Amino acid sequence: MKHSKYWKSLFRFEDAEDKNFQLIFFAFIIGAVVGLFGAFFRVILMYVETHRLKLFLSVNHDNFGQWILPIVLVVAAGVIAVYIVRRFAPEAAGSGVHEIEGALDDIRPLRWKRVIPVKFFASLFSLGGGFLLGREGPTIQLGASIGKMIRDVFKQPENKNNPLISAGAAAGLASAFNAPFSGIIFVMEEMHGHFKYSFFSLSAIMLASATADIVVRMIVGGSVVIKMTVFTMPPLSAMWMFVLLGIVFALVGLAFNKSLLFVLDFFGNMSKHMSLISVAAIGLLIAVLGIFFPELIGGGYHTISMALKHSYTMQFMLFLFLGRMVLTLFSYGVGLPGGIFAPLLALGVVLGMLFGGIMEYYFPGQIDQTGVFAVAGMAAIFAATVRAPVTGIILAVEMTSNYELLLPLIFTVVTASLLTTQMGNQPIYTTLLERTMQREHDKANKKLEEA
Repeated sequence: MKHSKYWKSLFRFEDAEDKNFQLIFFAFIIGAVVGLFGAFFRVILMYVETHRLKLFLSVNHDNFGQWILPIVLVVAAGVIAVYIVRRFAPEAAGSGVHEIEGALDDIRPLRWKRVIPVKFFASLFSLGGGFLLGREGPTIQLGASIGKMIRDVFKQPENKNNPLISAGAAAGLASAFNAPFSGIIFVMEEMHGHFKYSFFSLSAIMLASATADIVVRMIVGGSVVIKMTVFTMPPLSAMWMFVLLGIVFALVGLAFNKSLLFVLDFFGNMSKHMSLISVAAIGLLIAVLGIFFPELIGGGYHTISMALKHSYTMQFMLFLFLGRMVLTLFSYGVGLPGGIFAPLLALGVVLGMLFGGIMEYYFPGQIDQTGVFAVAGMAAIFAATVRAPVTGIILAVEMTSNYELLLPLIFTVVTASLLTTQMGNQPIYTTLLERTMQREHDKANKKLEEA
């Protein structure tokens, strides 16, 4: 206890002339801790996913006895993940980004003592089991929770709550994708209505994001997350294709967001026992499909790699896009912990490659390499669903090192985000927060009526 009090008093900077510099110090601490959590989460997950992929690829389709192990593993992983979340921290379901936004507005509690262990271990089960979810959701919510933990442990004033949680969220995204700039822009753009901007709060998210990225690179490595060709700038005469691609993704973004809300409401109205049965059924479906088509399951990095190598026919890419979209909706909608960034990026790559193949067929010679549409697709689907176009561009560029594609990416995401907004598509995390608050309000009213 004496040692604990010593360290807490040491880190209060009571003699500091400008108390705002405390924020910068704690942002550095948050970045380092989030980087450690993010790195170990990625290391464990990569190990599990590698062995899961080997298991599914080794299954003999004609030998039903070999189906048992992958089916049992996927179903058990899903049920365990949902049970842990529902039992100990329901707010850890899904990505948790909307919960962070609610915490920044002081309308949702951020119970870090529960969320940190629950999100970490439950997400390893859901993502490792092959459900179509991304690691960025867990690391963002873990990061924000660590920011809250640091604030509470060192007894920082209430006005430090918002910037420290925001710094943790930025560090979480940076640690998931080796994308520090994306973490910064994500907080500024997607959380702009919740993040309280000031010079020191901006400096805090920048430092936390950069520190987390350094720690992850030291442990995991510094290579780009998506290894692909670094493309040259397409000809200006082909820019209309990227506008057309943006139109396609505007429609996809609208369909995805509307479908996700429908699926969430469908599964959200089920009893706890029925929800576990639903998870088991979805796990069974994913396992069986994974035995025949390993590209259909998981976060999507294997799928992205294969699509970029032109390993699929046009017909199979269409099947892959539709199949992964439906399974992503089921995986997220049933309440499993995990993000939607990675599955969305996979959908963007697959549809971008499909679009590129069509353009190459009907307009030969206009574009030398269809992979440019895969990068544009990554940015566009993010812009159309999350409605954060700048984050979509930066994320696609940082994850692929395709900095020369900034101009076509701008055309694509502006078209996608503007058109989807005109069609009434709301940012998905804003809608999820409103939905959560409405459900809490309905529950409170129901209790009052029963009383």
